[in-house]
Amino acid sequence: MEFSLAQQTLIQAPLDRKLFVTGPAGTGKTTAGTARLHWLITHGTPAHNILILTPQRTLALPYDEARHAPQLRPGGLVTLATVGALARRMVDLFWPLAAEEAGFAQPHARPIFLTLETAQYFMARVVAPLVEEGYFQSIAISRNRLYSQIIDNLNKAAVVGFPITEIAPRLKSAWVGEKTQLRIYDEAQECALRFRRYCLEHNLLDFSLQMEVFLKYLWPEPLCRTYLLEQYPHLIVDNLEEDTPVAHELLRDWLPHAASALLIYDEGGGHRSFLGADPESAAALAPLCDELLRFTDSFVASAPILALAEALGAAIASPSRPAEAESPAVPATVERHAAIRSALHYELHRFHPEMLDWTADTIAGLVHHEGLPPAEIAVLAPFLPDALRFALAQRLEQRDVPVRSHRPSRALREESAAQALLTLAALGHPAWGLCPPRYDVAYALTATIEALDLVRAQLLTDILYRVKDGCPRLEPFAGLQTEVQQRITYLLGGRYEALRLWLERYREAPAAELDHFLSRLFGELLSQPGYRFHEDYDAARVSANLIESAQKFRWIAGALPAEKSPAQEYVELVREGVLAAQYLRDWEPEQTEAVLLAPAFTFLMANRPVEVQFWLNVGSTGWWERLYQPLTHPHVLSRHWPVGRLWLDSDEVAAREETLQRLTQGLLRRCRRAVYLGLSELGEDGYEQQGALLMAIQRVLRKMA
Repeated sequence: MEFSLAQQTLIQAPLDRKLFVTGPAGTGKTTAGTARLHWLITHGTPAHNILILTPQRTLALPYDEARHAPQLRPGGLVTLATVGALARRMVDLFWPLAAEEAGFAQPHARPIFLTLETAQYFMARVVAPLVEEGYFQSIAISRNRLYSQIIDNLNKAAVVGFPITEIAPRLKSAWVGEKTQLRIYDEAQECALRFRRYCLEHNLLDFSLQMEVFLKYLWPEPLCRTYLLEQYPHLIVDNLEEDTPVAHELLRDWLPHAASALLIYDEGGGHRSFLGADPESAAALAPLCDELLRFTDSFVASAPILALAEALGAAIASPSRPAEAESPAVPATVERHAAIRSALHYELHRFHPEMLDWTADTIAGLVHHEGLPPAEIAVLAPFLPDALRFALAQRLEQRDVPVRSHRPSRALREESAAQALLTLAALGHPAWGLCPPRYDVAYALTATIEALDLVRAQLLTDILYRVKDGCPRLEPFAGLQTEVQQRITYLLGGRYEALRLWLERYREAPAAELDHFLSRLFGELLSQPGYRFHEDYDAARVSANLIESAQKFRWIAGALPAEKSPAQEYVELVREGVLAAQYLRDWEPEQTEAVLLAPAFTFLMANRPVEVQFWLNVGSTGWWERLYQPLTHPHVLSRHWPVGRLWLDSDEVAAREETLQRLTQGLLRRCRRAVYLGLSELGEDGYEQQGALLMAIQRVLRKMA
């Protein structure tokens, strides 16, 4: 491929240079970074001496592809990692050096590393009794969200760099509302401290402890530091702005000892601020490098899209001023307005279903009449609930447009394939005493048996699903009356019977581990012709994630005594809605030519540009409102918020405006041709929509009137 002069300067820089590269999204920074990786290796730098750091595994995918390029000579492999993954590796490797000093009760025993799921599981062990005693009575929040927010507080302390004892004081010092909230912060603080003590007692390391042990006890240790500096003298760090203050401090210590370095900073980034991302501390690393390079020319966004981005950014940044008083960065011209109009398409509708019909019709026209590949279309919304995903997917499929959805942090219990598998697992393990409701059994049959609709599945369940003495069982198809068999059809009855017999044979043998059960059920039956998982790649992906999740849970939760088996504990945990960990396979680009449905933030973190974007529910407040998090606060728990300063409504508005501006600019920078706005006066819930994004777009349109 051809490179710009700026890219060539970066790629072919002397091998011992430390480079800081900045520029907006879409200017070819990561492309140049992967080419720089090839340049280093082909000019004598050992691949195993190169460390590539990204704040999130998904952002390393271009480098993962690059390090496996066939033109590279055989030898060692470049290391890809996040700072969190690096911390875990070092804690595992140098555990004896830190265990006792860090306060673990069993320093001579091996550490147990927790996933997100298992951290929530053990948090539940600690916090559930306190909830029963009366903790958190004044807030309405699900148990799993309660646990995750306490974990988030611990993680914030670790990545921002303050003691966990300061969580409540920081939150309380910024609070201006009802005084009862102060008690909630104290209770969250107590839960965090108890969880930390529990982890220290049992050698459990959640993400926060992994980071603290590495940065506080191992990185200052000469043996660990020397190992890393000698093992990885060459650094490539991409999306620096999305990483955390402690990650930047680690790099500040590392850079003077590096033989070469490439730091890539995305101007306008910081989308992961709710996870501790700190663009300011990232930018402060530039003076430590030998050379600062800035990329300006976009390889993605067209001139009309860039004009739209500038106009929309100005409208969001100055919502309080009347349109006539706004001063655009570039004087308004007829040509400029024409360019924006060519990039911005919309049609106002009264009702939400009408907007979905228009969206589907427009996409079908782009695909079938203009020849636009479906994979070059992304349909984005602030959230992607099942109702919206199903409604739009159904409309697109009716118009012969392939579609796929992408929600990697979705709860496992919300995945139909996972629901079906876990219901069948309960049927296969009567000793658990988990008797699925009739509807769940009917739904599982519908989700697994090809061509079986819910009506006939409910009929099967009503007659053949029995619970006796707390033992759930499916009865034979032959027990149905002839007319009922004919209504079900013998073809579907045969598939039902094969499933039933598989479960019966399994029940007669010694019970296997849950992940083994799921793997066998999928491989031996559900992936075969006649069942819906056959050639259903989304169901296969969910099944693989569920199996991996159950396996990791068994390895970790099974290490400590419990009243129930790990399998039963796991099923109950999923039923409660505990989020699954993010799996890299969920982010890997699919080779299918299909329109992408995804939350806007998810699309940003995939960092894959498209020709056309559709923004749905533009009037929704979800484009700029923060999630309700009564136990934490991403801004107050940041490094830049002074302890003791009150968080006022004006601060909330300013933070929302900044987030919305970053989001929209990031989306537009990843769009080549045009944006289509899904507008309806009434939202899905029937209420009028007048969100901040809609208001900003209206200001842009008024200026062009």
